[in-house]
Amino acid sequence: QVQLVESGGGLVQAGGSLRLSCAASGIIFSINTMGWYRQAPGKQRELVAAETSGGRTNYTDSVKGRFTISRDNGKNTVYLQMNSLEPEDTAVYYCNVAMKRTYYSRSVDYWGQGTQVTVSS
Repeated sequence: QVQLVESGGGLVQAGGSLRLSCAASGIIFSINTMGWYRQAPGKQRELVAAETSGGRTNYTDSVKGRFTISRDNGKNTVYLQMNSLEPEDTAVYYCNVAMKRTYYSRSVDYWGQGTQVTVSS
C-alpha cells in the first residue's frame, strides 16, 4: 500500500503564510511528478503547483510569486510554501504524486486526503 500524509493546513489572516507538507510512504520504486491541487467550494479541482523529478516547476498564474513548491526526494516529501495568502486561496489542498511501485509497473497517480486552508480577510 502507498500512503500520502498531508499536514500544515489551517486558518490564517490575509497576508500570512502557511507551509504544507505531503509525505509518501510504502513500496515505492520511483517518483516522477509531485504536485498540489486545490478545490474551493463549488469549483473544480485545479492544479496549484507541480515539480517533476528533474526539477521543472509549474505554477498556476494566480499563485506565481507567492507560492513555492519544493521536494525532498530522500524523504519522498513535497512541500508548498504559501506566502501573501489571499482569501481567494481558501480551499482544500490535495497533494498528488505520480509514482511507479515496481520497475515493471506503469506510473500511477496517488492522492492525499486533503488539508483545509482558510484565509480570512
